[in-house]
Amino acid sequence: MIRATYLFGAVFAAAAFSSIALAQGGIQYDKIEIKTDRLAPNLYMLSGSENVDANHPDGAGGRIGVLAGPDGIFMVDSQYAQVGEKVLAAVRRIDSGPIRFLVNTHVHGDHTAGNATFARLGAVLLAREELREGLARQSGAGGAADPARLPMVTYGMGEPVRFRMNGETVELIPVKAAHTGGDTMVRFVNADAIMIGDFYRNFGYPFIDTNNGGSLKGALEALELTMKTAGPKTRLVPGHGTYINKTDIVPYRDMILDVQGRVQQLIAQGRTLQEVLGAKVTAPYDAKVPGGLLPAGAAGTSADRFVTMVYAQLKGQ
Repeated sequence: MIRATYLFGAVFAAAAFSSIALAQGGIQYDKIEIKTDRLAPNLYMLSGSENVDANHPDGAGGRIGVLAGPDGIFMVDSQYAQVGEKVLAAVRRIDSGPIRFLVNTHVHGDHTAGNATFARLGAVLLAREELREGLARQSGAGGAADPARLPMVTYGMGEPVRFRMNGETVELIPVKAAHTGGDTMVRFVNADAIMIGDFYRNFGYPFIDTNNGGSLKGALEALELTMKTAGPKTRLVPGHGTYINKTDIVPYRDMILDVQGRVQQLIAQGRTLQEVLGAKVTAPYDAKVPGGLLPAGAAGTSADRFVTMVYAQLKGQ
C-alpha cells in the first residue's frame, strides 16, 4: 500500500507535465480505465487512470468505494457519467450481487455524475440534503440534467447514519460546510478505513468550493474531526490521490493555518487581493506541494485559487 504525506520534497514532474498538456484538452473519457485496490477482505477502492483528466492528473475522476458481500453492494460515489459502464464493469468483477446503496461524499460531478447508472439498477441513492439541492440546481451535459441521479434518501447534521451489512458497520458522518456545503465522510468501522472526500488534497493546494457552500472554517473543522475520529492505524482515503493517516493531516492543517495568518496580516494592513497575491504567501510551501503552481482555471494557479478563497473568506465575502 502506498502512503504519502502531503508536504514532501519533490513535485511529481510527469504528472505536472501531463497536467499542462491536458489543460486545453479537458478530460479524455475514452482513455479512462478503472483500477481496483483491495483494502480489506470485502472493501475495495476504484480509481481512474492518471494523466487523462486535466482537473485530476493524479487519477481521473473521484475515487469510488465498494463494500461487497452476501447482503449486496454498498458504494461510495459514482465517477463521471461518461465512464459509468466502465465503473459498473469494475464493480461486477468484484461481485455480481445487487447494488443496494450508493452514498455521495459531495456534490461535484466527478463524484456524482454517474449516479443514474446505478440508480437504474435499483441502488438507493443517499446524501446530505444540501447535496441533493445542489444537484437539483444543475443542468446541462454529462448527466447533470438526469433526474435519476438525485439522491432518494437525505440526511442532515447530527449523529452518523449507520448501515450494518456484509459483516461491516458503515457510518455516514456528516461534516459541516467544508469542501462543499453537503460533505459526508464514510467510515468502515471493521476495516478501519475512512473515505474523507475532497476536503483534503494530495495534489494542489486546498480547494474549498464556496460557490457550493464550502467554507474555510468548516474545512479546518473537518480536518480536526477526521483526526479525532481516526485511530493510529486508520487508513484515510481521500477522493483523489494516495492514502494517508491522521498524522499526515497535521502539516496540511498547519499549512492552511499559516497561510490564513499571513493573509490576515496583509488584510489588516489594508492590502487588496492583487497585492496579497503578489506577496506570494504560499512561497514556503510551493516547492513541497505537488501541482501547487499548476493552472487551476480562471483563478490562476492552484496557489492563487487557494489564496483568493482565503482572502474572500476572511473578508466575509
